[in-house]
Amino acid sequence: MKRVACLVAAALLATAASVRAQDSVKIGILNDQSGNYAEFGGLGSVEAAKLAIEDFGGSVLGKPIEIVSGDHQNKPDVAAGLARRWYDVDGVTAIADLTNSAVALAVAGIAKEKQKVALYNGPATTRLFNEDCSATGFMWTFDTATSAKGTALSILREGGDSWYIIAADYAFGHQLTADIEAIVAANKGKTLGTVRAPLSTPDFSSFLLQAQASKAKIVAFANAGTDTINSIKQAGEFGLVDGGQKLAAMVVVLSDVHGLGLDKAKGLITTTAYYHDADKPSRAFADRYMARTKKMPGMIQASVYSSVLHYLKAVKAAGTAAGPAVAAKMKELPVEDFYAPGAKVREDGRLMNDMLLVEAKAPSESKAPWDYFKVVRKIPAAEIIAPLSESKCPLVKK
Repeated sequence: MKRVACLVAAALLATAASVRAQDSVKIGILNDQSGNYAEFGGLGSVEAAKLAIEDFGGSVLGKPIEIVSGDHQNKPDVAAGLARRWYDVDGVTAIADLTNSAVALAVAGIAKEKQKVALYNGPATTRLFNEDCSATGFMWTFDTATSAKGTALSILREGGDSWYIIAADYAFGHQLTADIEAIVAANKGKTLGTVRAPLSTPDFSSFLLQAQASKAKIVAFANAGTDTINSIKQAGEFGLVDGGQKLAAMVVVLSDVHGLGLDKAKGLITTTAYYHDADKPSRAFADRYMARTKKMPGMIQASVYSSVLHYLKAVKAAGTAAGPAVAAKMKELPVEDFYAPGAKVREDGRLMNDMLLVEAKAPSESKAPWDYFKVVRKIPAAEIIAPLSESKCPLVKK
């Protein structure tokens, strides 16, 4: 037994020494690259991270910076296996994107256990900076509450006071539904019904017929990616809008509108953390991204760029890639980029980034390829992100 214990200890020491002595700093991009959310972040997030590394200079602490990437297939067990291997064997010190809330929660537990940095760009569950927060976890883009508050409030103020919700049937959709229902109730509206659709379902007909029969003024889609595209397309085929109902998509990224076309997306109101034509710095990043990918970036890709760049600045400032030290610097340093200029990271790991309320243009309003949104207004972070006084994160001092 004593010999076995010595061998185990020696192996652990050798692994630790190997990580310390590795000849590069590695960042993992873990997301859906082949399924429902492939355009949400996908391979575009990998390119955005590469742009951040290039802008940083390509090396940190005298070592080159490398990217590894993987497809979690929207399966928490697959994601957990990749994350463990990356952290334990491959020397990855930070994992970014993690689109899909169930996947992100699985990886969050591993990152917390191993005191490694996790950058949440694609998932939306508020649990990541509440009940399941960690000292090394960072929520960088949006969350279910910001999506509900920004979009639903705007619609409620225009008289949309009765709602029917079609939600993705997993953690993200469940929480987004709860957030929408709370906003609607707080503003004297009514939720007439909710139905849950399996992730990546190709046929929304039964769910849309229930929504149509409800006579709700607003049919809200608490889903994302190709599910949003398919549900909106099929809503048009079933004549919901022609029958007087309005559609509200809670999570829309630029690629969704591109997939829909403005003839079907026109008038959609949504909340986004980034729009490529919002200002000159945003356009400059978008032009570089377009040259690389032949597509315009959405908010997830822009967020990945921002979080990776800020992470690298923190590594340099901390003088180490050790998770706790880097995380402390990430919270100490302000963000300085086109995505969230001057924003700070709270003690619960939530970046206090402003959001944009946008409306999809009519085809006649679009003046160029990818000219899809008009900005209705900027929403300050303090207005749309839940305050620390409501936090359930154990790191927050009450």
